[in-house]
Amino acid sequence: MADPTPSFLSQQLTMAMASCRHGLKVLRKKGPDKVTFWFIALVIGIAAGFAALFFRKGIEALQAWLYGTEDVQNLHSFITGLDWYWVVVIPTIGGLVVGLILHVFTKDGRARSVADVILGAAIHDGRVETRAGLASALASMITLSTGGSSGREGPVVHLAAVISTKVNRWINADGITGRDLLGCAVAAGVSASFNAPIAGALFALEVVLRHFAVHAFAPIVIASVAGTVINRLEYGGVTEFALPTYGDLQFYAELPAFLLLGLTCGLVAVLLMRAIFWAEDFGNHVQDRTGLPRWLRPTIAGMILGIIALWFPHIIGVGYETTSMALTGQLALHEAIVFAVLKVAAVSITLGGRMGGGVFSPSLMIGALTGLGFGLIATGVFPDVSGSSSLYALAGMGAVAAAVLGAPISTTLIVFELTGDWQTGLAVMVAVSMSTALASRIVDRSFFLTQIERRGIHLAAGPQAYLLSMFAVARIMRRPDDPRAAPEARCWELINDGTYVDGTATLEVAMPIFDQSVERFIPVVTLSPNAPPELLGALFHVDALKAYNRALAATAAEEHS
Repeated sequence: MADPTPSFLSQQLTMAMASCRHGLKVLRKKGPDKVTFWFIALVIGIAAGFAALFFRKGIEALQAWLYGTEDVQNLHSFITGLDWYWVVVIPTIGGLVVGLILHVFTKDGRARSVADVILGAAIHDGRVETRAGLASALASMITLSTGGSSGREGPVVHLAAVISTKVNRWINADGITGRDLLGCAVAAGVSASFNAPIAGALFALEVVLRHFAVHAFAPIVIASVAGTVINRLEYGGVTEFALPTYGDLQFYAELPAFLLLGLTCGLVAVLLMRAIFWAEDFGNHVQDRTGLPRWLRPTIAGMILGIIALWFPHIIGVGYETTSMALTGQLALHEAIVFAVLKVAAVSITLGGRMGGGVFSPSLMIGALTGLGFGLIATGVFPDVSGSSSLYALAGMGAVAAAVLGAPISTTLIVFELTGDWQTGLAVMVAVSMSTALASRIVDRSFFLTQIERRGIHLAAGPQAYLLSMFAVARIMRRPDDPRAAPEARCWELINDGTYVDGTATLEVAMPIFDQSVERFIPVVTLSPNAPPELLGALFHVDALKAYNRALAATAAEEHS
C-alpha cells in the first residue's frame, strides 16, 4: 500500500521547521546579518531590562523583610526606631553570607563590577565571567539589602553583560558582534535602572565600548529603549527625584561659582576614589598579615557599617532618601558636610571590604551633598546674585558622578533624566566639564579604568598600550621546525647572555626587550624552577610588529565603522 501524500499544511510546517533549523545553523556558524542582529539586540534588551527590574525588586523585597518596613525608599528614617542590635546584626550577617558566596563561586573572593565589563569589551571579545558574575549579582543584592553602602547599577551592568555573554557564546559571535551585543545589554540594564534611555545608550558607548561607532548605535538604542519600556511598565514614566522649581538662573553672574563648584567636585571625586583604593589596599594588608579568611572580610565590613549606622543611618543602602533631601534643600550646611564625609567612609568600607555593589549611586549622593554645601555657602556670601542652593546640589550630583565614572556626556544626561529638569543644563554642564577635566588628570581617567590599571592592564592609555597584552608570545613565535626559524646556535647564545622571553609572556613583555636589543629575534623558552631553560622557538621583531599593526588596524576600523 502506498504511503499517503502529506497534506499541504504538513508540508509547509515541515519546510518551516527545516528553514528554522538551517537558520540557526547559519547563525551559529556565520553570525547574524543586520536584521537578525537587531532582533537579537531587542531580545537582549528585554532580557537585560527584566534582569535590572528583578534585581531592584529583589533588593526592595529582601530589605523590607529584613528591616520590617514597606517603605524602603525612606529606610534610614525607619532605622532610627529599630533596636540597636538589629542595626548591627543585619549588615554583619549580610556580610557573612556575601563572603561565603564569593568564597565559593569566585576565584579571588571579589565581586565583579563595571570594570570587568569594560575589560571584557576590550580584550575578551565582549565576554565576561558567567559563574562569578551571577554570584556577584546575588552577593551585591544581599549587600544592598542588608545595609551595604554602595549602588545597584554596577551589579546590574555586569548581570546584563552575563546575559549577552551567554548569547555571544551560543551564536559564536566574533569580536565586533560580541562587543556590540555587550553594549546592547549594558544600555538596557542602565536605562531600566534609571528610566533613562538616552543616557543608557550613551553610557554603553562612552564607558563600556569607549567609542561611538555608527554600526553599534542603532542596536544599542533599540536595546536601551526596550530596557526603558520594561522599567516604565512597572514604575511608570516618573523620575527618580522630584525637584523644586528653581526659577530663572542668573547664569552669567553665577558662572564663576559653577566653575569653582566643578573643581571642588573633581577633588571630592578623587578623594572618594582614593579612599576606596586605600580601603582595598588596607584590607589586603590586614588579610595578608593576619591570615584572615577571605570570607570573613565582608563580615567585618558589615559590622563596622552597622556600628556607624547606629548614629548615622543615612549611610545605609543606596541613599536615595538623603540624595532627595539634598536636592530639595532640606539639609543644613553641617549636615551636608558630615553626611558627605561619612558616606565616603561607608562606601570605602563596603567596597574595600568586598561586599559588592557599585559606585554610581553613592557618587550621586556625595555629589548632591557636596553641591548643597557649596550652594549654601555661595548663596550666603552672595545672596543678591545667587540662585537656589538646591540648584548647586543638582550640578554637584552630576559633577562628582561624571568624574568618578569618567563619563561626562552620559552622566549629564542621566542627571537630566533622573530629575526631569532640562532648564538648568548649562549649570550642570559647566560643573561636569570642570570636574572631569580635573579628576582625569589625577587618576587614570575614571574609577573603573584606575581599577583596571591597578591590575596591570593599561586600558586608559588606549589600544596602543593594552593590545600588546592580548598577544601571547607562543602564538606568534616561529618554532624550530619552521622553514624560517632562527638559528638554534644563535638562540642559545642569546639565552646564555640573558636575552630571552618566557613562553607564557605577552608582547607587552617582549617589545621592550626588542627596544633594548639589536637582534631581529628573541629566543622563547620554558622556565622551570629547578631545570635549565628549554628552547621553544624564537619571536621575530617583524612578526610581532605585524600582529600588533593588524590589531591596531582592526580596532581603528571598528571604531570608525
